[in-house]
Amino acid sequence: MKTIKEITAALKAAEQIEPWMKEIQRDERTGVQKAWAAFEKRMVKRQLIIDAHEEKCRFDASYLPQPHDFAAGVDEAGRGPLAGPVVTAAVILPPHCEALIGINDSKQLSKELRESYAARIKEHAVCYHIHFQPAEKIDELNIYEATKQSMAASVAALAIQPAVVLVDAMTLPIQLPQHSIVKGDAKSLAIAAASILAKTARDEYMEQLHEQHPQYGFHQHAGYGTKQHLEALEQYGPTKHHRKSFEPIKSMIKG
Repeated sequence: MKTIKEITAALKAAEQIEPWMKEIQRDERTGVQKAWAAFEKRMVKRQLIIDAHEEKCRFDASYLPQPHDFAAGVDEAGRGPLAGPVVTAAVILPPHCEALIGINDSKQLSKELRESYAARIKEHAVCYHIHFQPAEKIDELNIYEATKQSMAASVAALAIQPAVVLVDAMTLPIQLPQHSIVKGDAKSLAIAAASILAKTARDEYMEQLHEQHPQYGFHQHAGYGTKQHLEALEQYGPTKHHRKSFEPIKSMIKG
């Protein structure tokens, strides 16, 4: 008979219910039953994640004119910060794509999970493109128009033209059929993947910007208007990477 420790380890390593587990279910030892209960709870949680993944896949597929067509998901990161670019991404995923089970809106994931998923998305995507819209363009156009143009550039740069474009709550200046989807990163797998690519790319950019301008702490706040960032702006003034059309920078420059 296996020890409780051995059984617990085996259950922790298992990814699905298997025939050998029938004996475990009949084992009346308290430790074994606790381990089995924990395993069952993990399986229920995993099934919910799988169900959510399949629902996102069905959502994307529902917009396809033909079953074998491709849909591109598009999203952005960084519309609100005082510094740095707005980053957009467009991505086409293969059908179902089980390797991406668990992907969600980038804001719902830890940095470590986002980076892990970003690598997986790049590995399994049919194609993708990430576009950086600099602060100068944001000041020239306004943040909304700059974001739309960046998204359009991301779509135009895809190696394969999609049959339809799914965009997170924006309407783009493109000729392709498109759908603006409110909270799209929570409903669409392709949009969620684009959200992750945009967010991880922007975070990496802001960490590199921190190396050039360490006094602003860009690696900590990614350019958002935190107390630390505002105090650094007061002390050192804005850089070329700051958005001069955004307050309080706009008033600082006038002053």
